[in-house]
Amino acid sequence: MSTTQPTEVIPRVDPAPAGPAPTTASGEPARLAELRAHEISCWFGDHMVLDRVSLTMRAGGITALIGPSGCGKSTFLRTLNRMHELVPSAKLAGEVLLDGEDIYAPDKKLTDARRHIGMVFQKPNPFPAMSIRENVIAGLKLTGTKASRSDKEALIERCLRLAGLWNEVKDRLEAPGGGLSGGQQQRLCIARSMAIQPRVLLMDEPCSALDPTSTRVIEETMKELAQEVTIVIVTHNMQQAARVSDQCAFFLAAHGTPGVIVEHGDTSAMFQNPQDQRTSDYVQGRFG
Repeated sequence: MSTTQPTEVIPRVDPAPAGPAPTTASGEPARLAELRAHEISCWFGDHMVLDRVSLTMRAGGITALIGPSGCGKSTFLRTLNRMHELVPSAKLAGEVLLDGEDIYAPDKKLTDARRHIGMVFQKPNPFPAMSIRENVIAGLKLTGTKASRSDKEALIERCLRLAGLWNEVKDRLEAPGGGLSGGQQQRLCIARSMAIQPRVLLMDEPCSALDPTSTRVIEETMKELAQEVTIVIVTHNMQQAARVSDQCAFFLAAHGTPGVIVEHGDTSAMFQNPQDQRTSDYVQGRFG
């Protein structure tokens, strides 16, 4: 068996200012993107947590990463927009290809990866001192994207509509984002992520801290967003994976070994006719 040597990823400390959000020649948002991980291995120090994981996340689809805790799902997700390298001692080998271009290539800036591949975290994290309006467009300043006042106002409405939040907050855009309910805060974070027009949106257990009603709204929002971005979601909720995703990848780390993908494919096949007994046991709730 060949051994993959870890390549330590060094964060860039002086990225150039980001340019305008990607668009086509006609000014429309850039096309939906395919994201492909090729033989991704990850380490924290000498501890290997993922072993040569490969997965294609289809353009315009929702891919669910499922599996028990500690099998490397969230670590894998963080490799997809170069967040893994922020952890001290983190190392990585392999490629992450956005429409065929490796986001870890020497000529690719960290800021470019973050602009094209957005992230929504497990716990809603709006900027509490900022207004709802300011929260939505906060990413523009962070990425160096310039926009006129009228463009910003149009963007705020569009992104809040995409996140299913506009009708609830349109009359109080100056209210603090931290004053919203948990479900509303998560949708505000989705709106903030969409403001920089990412091509892929990563979601790390976005509903785990929410009540069932808020969870349903977030799931409906994801289905709408999939018309504009490719979505990859980590979830421990099998019913959620079955409801929202087009394809699934089942991660497993057994007996102290690094995480691997046991099986992946269309969600309906994974749940109704899995090819591996371990997959069947997990989706049927027999372990995990």
